[in-house]
Amino acid sequence: MSIEQVLEQHCNRLMELPEVTGCGVGERVGKPVIVIMVKTLTADVKDRLPKSLEGHPVVVEVSGEVSAF
Repeated sequence: MSIEQVLEQHCNRLMELPEVTGCGVGERVGKPVIVIMVKTLTADVKDRLPKSLEGHPVVVEVSGEVSAF
């Protein structure tokens, strides 16, 4: 399954977590990764997020609070 398909399959579930602000596909060291953006990164948040999804690596980034203008 492509990384985009995996993201589409899992993003809604991840977005249900109150600390998650977004999901996307990024790149690290020339390879695609699933990026999960969070308001703050605590040990509890880190423990609840996957390290990979269906064989694709996951990277967690701190986005801070996201709001519409």
